[in-house]
Amino acid sequence: MILLRAAALVALAMFILLPLAQTILLSFTATLPHEGVKVGGISLINYRNIFANPALVDALMNSLIYVLLNVALCLIAGLPAAYAFARYRFVGDRHFLFLMLAFRLTPPVVLSLPIFILFAQFGLINSPVGIALVHCLFNLPIAIWILESFIRAVPREFDETAFLDGHSLPSFFLRHMIPALAPGIGVASFFCFIFSWVEVVFARILTVTAGKPITMAINALFTFQTDIGLVMAMTVFSLLPGLAMIWFVRNHIARGFVIRT
Repeated sequence: MILLRAAALVALAMFILLPLAQTILLSFTATLPHEGVKVGGISLINYRNIFANPALVDALMNSLIYVLLNVALCLIAGLPAAYAFARYRFVGDRHFLFLMLAFRLTPPVVLSLPIFILFAQFGLINSPVGIALVHCLFNLPIAIWILESFIRAVPREFDETAFLDGHSLPSFFLRHMIPALAPGIGVASFFCFIFSWVEVVFARILTVTAGKPITMAINALFTFQTDIGLVMAMTVFSLLPGLAMIWFVRNHIARGFVIRT
């Protein structure tokens, strides 16, 4: 029985890791002729070509800008909103939270035309800021939902004690509540980052001529004579920010899921 489980785990690991291993291997393989490198040779030519191509470098920077801006906006707007849902009662509060979550389930393509028209009027087309704002629109309900559950786990006595010590609401929130919510902030940041980083629909619609993110840059590499090695190198590069995000918030994510369970 133990051998069967071990074999199943090995098979699952191979199923998951083999495509990733092939991607990494191809990223170091010259799949088209290059000066000084024969086809099939192992080298860093694909990674050098990334930084030699201004369009690819701009795509990397655009993605980092709009994803980090999206996370910042979701936390700035989500923390006060989540606190209000967790600590105060008002007519329709649960229904309003449910409607926000239901809005998150709306297919992005349904809203693509009205969002494009609206953003065109405000000059937000072909800008990382425009992508960040529309991603915030879809990620904010998730951030509020996650943070609200973590705030509910903090006893109300925590708030009352701080107010008795003379803290105002903003002072209490910045000095006490936010540090106590570090696991929840880590979980919310992780999901907002990942959802924004891999999103394709609005990235395609809102970047017609400029401001293209990494997903659109990879898509543009597929031509009549595609350099597969370069595509795989860009794919590996696209994984690095996500891995870095997981590394920085790994402790908060682990603590967060333990707290919630």
